[in-house]
Amino acid sequence: MSTPLPAALRARPTIADVAAEAGVSKATVSRYFNHRERLLSPDIAARVEAAIAKLAYVPSPMAQALSHGRSRLIGLVVADITNPYSVAVLCGAEKVCQEAGYLVMLFNLGNDRERERAAIDALASYQVDGFILNTLGEGEAHHDLHHLHGKPAVMVDRRHAGLAADFVSLDNRGAMREACAHLRQQGWQRLLYITQPLQGVSSRVERAKAFRAMVSAKGSAVRGEVLELAAEQGDDVLDQALAELRRKAPPGERCAVVAGNSVVTLRVAASMSRLGWTFGNELGFVGFDDPDWASLIRPGLSAVAQPTDAIGQRAAQCLLERIGGLQGPARESLLPGLLVVRGSSLAAPGLAAAV
Repeated sequence: MSTPLPAALRARPTIADVAAEAGVSKATVSRYFNHRERLLSPDIAARVEAAIAKLAYVPSPMAQALSHGRSRLIGLVVADITNPYSVAVLCGAEKVCQEAGYLVMLFNLGNDRERERAAIDALASYQVDGFILNTLGEGEAHHDLHHLHGKPAVMVDRRHAGLAADFVSLDNRGAMREACAHLRQQGWQRLLYITQPLQGVSSRVERAKAFRAMVSAKGSAVRGEVLELAAEQGDDVLDQALAELRRKAPPGERCAVVAGNSVVTLRVAASMSRLGWTFGNELGFVGFDDPDWASLIRPGLSAVAQPTDAIGQRAAQCLLERIGGLQGPARESLLPGLLVVRGSSLAAPGLAAAV
């Protein structure tokens, strides 16, 4: 006498098994799950119900969704999941998607632009209903609308030439103007903007352009330069750049750094420690992004806090509206940042400049 297989090893019953057990067609079982009161007689409905109970059949949510033309899956592609910005945006988007009955599938590029096409193809194979794209900003994938498999998409943080899709981001220009105006007001006269390599990434380009415009504006009271700092460049490159910033400043001219994101901020903080300097003393500082540890580095790091949760939520709302059939031209949502002032950017008593 053979021993029955454990439940975990038995083949999962299918809709065909239920139909055979009840003596009906698969179409009848499908009607039971979708319209049993309207389309089935009480006797047939009872037979199908008994077969389901006997076989412990559980319908596949994916199969049910696809039968209605929707997978209820959203594909989210992020440039770098180790960047706190990506995680925060993901959380915001996921809230809205869950409330609407959708699940989010994540693909992390790991800063490899060659994987952008593979990411979209992989997610499309799961029949996602649309895409939220926070990618690297370049690559042939985003110059071919058909490559999105006919699905709607919303871009987050980074624009893509040739892709007419809704776009949600921080107001980079406004945020940079506010950060630099604050430093100027506090008496910092020579600024160094440190960013990851621009490489055509729209958010980085916009911030650098706004910084240069502030420096070159007629009547500007500050001087400034831009440093593109690649991940592979050693610590000595940054240490030398900060030392050179102060060396070039005339006596009495105060120097400050603006960091392009939290990745750069962490590297600047490490450099300050190696140099034995203190924020707000040897160098002033304001960074884009406001990580949890910014307030822990003495005397507290001033930062432009991005509305990441709101950005994620707005991106998901835009996409769900498009999935629901909304037509019309691409929309743009630029959300304001919040300048969080701490000790790193404050002037010593009596040194603040007139506005």
